This record gives sequence, C-alpha cells and structure tokens, in this order.
Amino acid sequence: TRVLSTSILRLNGAQLTLLRGPHRDGGIETIQLTNPEYRGNPVDRRGGAGDLARRELSVTRSRQINGALLEQVTFESYSATDEVLVIELGFGVDMADIFEVRGYPRSARGTLCPIELHDDRIEFGYDGLDGRTRTTTIRLDGARLDSLTDPLVWPGATVGATWHVDLSPGRRVTIGWTVSFAIDDPRRADGPGTARPTLASPLTPEPAPAAPVIRTDHEFLDRTLARSASDLAALRNNGPAPGESYVAAGIPWFATLFGRDSLIAGLETVAFAPSSAVATLDVLARLQATTDDPWHDAEPGKILHEMRSGEMALAGETPHDAYYGSIDSTLLWLMLLGEVHAWTADDVMLERLWPNALAALGWLETSGDLDGDGFVEYRRRSERGLLNQGWKDSGDAIRHLDGRPAEGPIALAEVQGYAYAARRSMARLARHRGETELAARIDSDADALRERFDTAFWMPDAGFYAMALDGQKRAVASIGSNAGQALWAGIVAPERAARVAERLLAPDMFSGWGIRTFAAGQAGYNPVGYHTGSIWPHDNALIAAGLKATGTADGANLVAGRLIEAAQWFPDLRLPELFCGFAREDVGAPVAYPVACSPQAWSAAAPYYLIQTMLGLRADATAGRLELLHPTLPDWLGKLTISGLSIGAGSVDLLVHRWRGTTSAEVVGRRGAIDVIIHA
Repeated sequence: TRVLSTSILRLNGAQLTLLRGPHRDGGIETIQLTNPEYRGNPVDRRGGAGDLARRELSVTRSRQINGALLEQVTFESYSATDEVLVIELGFGVDMADIFEVRGYPRSARGTLCPIELHDDRIEFGYDGLDGRTRTTTIRLDGARLDSLTDPLVWPGATVGATWHVDLSPGRRVTIGWTVSFAIDDPRRADGPGTARPTLASPLTPEPAPAAPVIRTDHEFLDRTLARSASDLAALRNNGPAPGESYVAAGIPWFATLFGRDSLIAGLETVAFAPSSAVATLDVLARLQATTDDPWHDAEPGKILHEMRSGEMALAGETPHDAYYGSIDSTLLWLMLLGEVHAWTADDVMLERLWPNALAALGWLETSGDLDGDGFVEYRRRSERGLLNQGWKDSGDAIRHLDGRPAEGPIALAEVQGYAYAARRSMARLARHRGETELAARIDSDADALRERFDTAFWMPDAGFYAMALDGQKRAVASIGSNAGQALWAGIVAPERAARVAERLLAPDMFSGWGIRTFAAGQAGYNPVGYHTGSIWPHDNALIAAGLKATGTADGANLVAGRLIEAAQWFPDLRLPELFCGFAREDVGAPVAYPVACSPQAWSAAAPYYLIQTMLGLRADATAGRLELLHPTLPDWLGKLTISGLSIGAGSVDLLVHRWRGTTSAEVVGRRGAIDVIIHA
C-alpha cells in the first residue's frame, strides 16, 4: 500500500534548489539543498523578513525507515542578517495498492475517510474492499495544520503544515516529522521502537550485522561490498510471524517475501551470512504448501513464490496473499538447505527442516513433473497467476527462434539444473543422516536426469543447450543465459562445458558489461526488454560461478570484473536489479533500466558470490574442512583478505594475493580444528 503519495517541501513560498542527492549510508538517505533568491518575496505577506540572497541557507533533508518513516530537515544560515523562515510541507495519501501503482486495473476501490487534523498529527484513513481500515499518521511538532486547495502549488497534496522559524547568522534549526502506518488499529501507527525526531534524537545509522571482514586493494570493490552489506541489512524485514525474518526481494516493487529471490540471495551469501540463510529456510518452511489450491498455484510440498498483504491480495483480487507460482523456489530451497549445512554442520536445523525437505522432494517427484517425463515443467493454473514461472517470468521471456512465445507446459533448462542440484543436495543430507538407501535412489535419479537433459536439450548445430522445451517437447532453440545457470547447477555434461562457456562469452551474448538474458540479433531481442536482452547481476554471478567450476576461470573473472566496473556507474556503487543490454562498444557506460529495483537483494548479494567464486570456497563443516578450489584473482585485483570466515564452530583468516599472473593463498589465522586445503 502506498501510505504516502505526496510530500512537497517549500521555503518562503518557493521550492528549494537541489545541490546533491540522494546519498544513502547506514539506512539514512540524505539530500542537500539551498535556497533560491527572494526579493520582494511572498514571505513578506506571511510576516517574514525581506530580501534573502540565493544560496545563503544550507538545507539538509534526511530520512530513515525504522518501523516508521522518520524525516528531518536542518536549515543552517550563512546570511549576514536575522531571517524569518516560513517552512511549508504538503502531504497527500491515496492508499493505492502496489498492484495499482504497477498498472493493474481495478473495477472498484475502497473509500478514503475524512482527513483528521489534530494538534500534533494528521490522520488519513481508508476503508478497503478487504474489510480493513488502513491509517497513515503524520506526527509533527510545532506546526500549524491546514487544508490545501491549490492543485497548481500543491499537486497531489491535501494537507499542509507550516512552521515560522527565526534563524540568526551562523545558527541552525531542525524540524522533523514521522509518517507511520497501521491496519485496523490507528493506535499502533507509531510503529514499534520509533520516536518522533527532535534535536535531541538525531537519526542514527543502523548497525551492520556481524560478518566476516573482506578487504582488498581495490577501492571500488571494497566500496561495492560495503554498499551490498548495507543494502542487504536494509532489505531485512521482520515477520511475517513473530520471531521470523527474511530478506525482501527489492525496493520499490518487490519489498516483500519472494521465495526465489530470498533463496538465491541466500545461496550467494551463505558463506558469509549463514544465519540469514537459516532464517530464510525457516520462514519458507513454515509457509510450505500442504494442499492443492489452483487459485494460488499451490501444491503439497511447494515453496512460496510471493506474499503480499495489500488490499488487492487480501480482497482476493489477486492470489498474492500467498502465491506459489514459481517452478524453482522449491528446488532452490533444497539447494540452500544443503549449502547451509555444508557451512554450519547444524544438525539441529537439519532435523527441524527434514520433514519439509522430504515434502519438497515429494513435490519434485510428483507435481513438479506434470507429464512423468522426468523433467520439471510449469503451467499456470490461477487465472491471475504468472504465465511464465521461472526467474524470467515476464510474458515474452521464453521465445522460439521465430519470435513466437513458447506455449506450455514449459521445461526450462536452468530449472532442470536446479532439480539436479537439489537432488544432489538431498542425497548428501540423507547420507549424512544415515539414510543410505534414500541417498542412493536420489543420486540415481540425478544421474538419469543429467543424461535425459543432455539428450533433450543439447543442440549440436548451435553448440549450446536449448532455453527450454515447450508443451510439445520441442526445443525452444533461442540462445539465452538459461544454459549458463545450468552450467552453475552442475547438470551440464563435462564434455559440453567449454562450448557452453565459449557461446556465453560470444559478442551477441556478452555485451562488454555482462551476459545478456537473450542473444542480440534474434527475433524478439530488445536490449531494454525485461528478460529479452537485458543484463541481470545475479544471473551473471551464478554464471560466473559455473564458468569457474567447469574450468573457465578467465571467463569468470572477466564477468566479475565487468560487473564490478558497471557498479561504479550506478548511484552509490549499487548494482541494480538489471540494466540494459546495449553493447559496450556502442555506448560508453552501462545504461540503466528505467524501473529497476534498487536495491535488489540478489543483485546486492552478487559481489559476495563473485568473491566466493574467485577463491573457489567450498566447505564441509561436518568434516571440519574448507577447500579453496583453484583460487584465481583477476588481473585488476592484487590482494584480498577475509577475516573471521566461519566453518561450523571454527573460523579462519585468509590472505590471497596475485603476483606476476599467479594467485597464491594462505591461512593467516585459525580458530578451531579447521583443515584448509588449497588446490592451486
């Protein structure tokens, strides 16, 4: 729900001049402004002072979300005379559902309640079609509150707050307010643990979670990693139930629980933040489907795709109150379970989640295979669900060579890879638990899937794997990044890996900034398409890991280097959800996708996975072992240290450096009985 649709700040009747912004650090966003020139200005009509030269005020506007939106504006005077400032704020609230904001049509809406003005607060209410009342409360100190009626001066705003402030030369003053939201109970609108911002309570950065410390001799890589850590902390939400937490997919469109996104972010960071991955596993296990429900695309054992708590979802206009329309979340959950155990040896967690793992495996072996051919396919059952249910879930993402959208049920190449990796993960865990017969059966199924996949998906003439099989079991022969993730998952036949790597790095796939989702020059290619030619950092991070694991370390480092370089072109060194696929030789910088989420969890996590890939980190905490599989730093990186890398109950400190083209690694600190094996 859009709890605040308009917020307009004016000083002495005019808008301020932007100097810089926004800058984000530690969960606080700051923009820097100054005043325009005022001569014979409207402030006189409001009892203010006379002329004010331009740029004599420094104005800093800061905001933070911590249970509520806390906002402060500080005015500092560099004028030679006393000034009387008239500070005005206009607010508007439309309570639009996130699906409305994204363009989904509605035949009816709920009712906006009369606005309530109190001495220190404004309350905007909305009675939704789901039977719930939503309330936005804005609390302000020392302001006069009035209704606004001039749409030209205050577009979208219906209520204004006014402060008259005396400001002497060299002095500063801060005003502040909070915007909070509640459903059904306005008394809860302050939000837990929040306070009105005052001069005595400045905004403070959020503490960073404990994690291994990574340092390099590359300034931009260090800053990109720091940005990623801050973004992942900002995306962490409490809930849905008390005591639970998860990493939201992205801001602004996907600021909620997404199974696939949270799981991939967990896989990318499990080596550095296993506790976050455990929290993700737990919350998704609790929400695992137990019944067959076509409206929600749910089947027993299936892991959640998306959960929304907005009006349209709760009113039943969409199935997203708990929607299960992703073909891969269940498989990724099994993969992450195996990786978490590999890094932690947490048998208590494994026992707790083993029933969920067996249910997920049951889904993979039954509902996940619609026609019994051994491949995992999807088809939409919910009339308001997703047509495509892999990570490339836009309606035009899966296309034949002639540009026609493929018709389902569709078996995606990368999903078969996930199914293979999920089975390998389950086999290892079953063997660890002493269930050797189950482990042997699952391993046998994985071997058979690998053979079937190669037979059905390999295209000899193209030297590549098909993007998918359509409902008639015909190869969707377009060239896309899907096979790169299959490489990462381990399903690609060893004798094919070099050809797959070569094709992924060909000019029509590799733009110079990253690997495209869809090869240039094909019917349907669009460098500004969501999944039809764009570049996704998480996709590239996974593909880089696949390249490294199958012997193409230089290709992996090329992809890693270009991603880190691309991050330097985006605000705050943040890798966005995706960017456009224009060739580097045609444009001098990566081109932003206009409505990408930023931050986005799996993009924020990607730099960490690139580090893991460079070093070849692989853990077996049960055996007390950490392996570095052919650590290879790129030529732009000379030194990297990791302090406090945990493996089970122990931890190590690593030093990796590159000299004259050769990478070497050593253990410089060790706590606990950890055996470190370095494969040169």
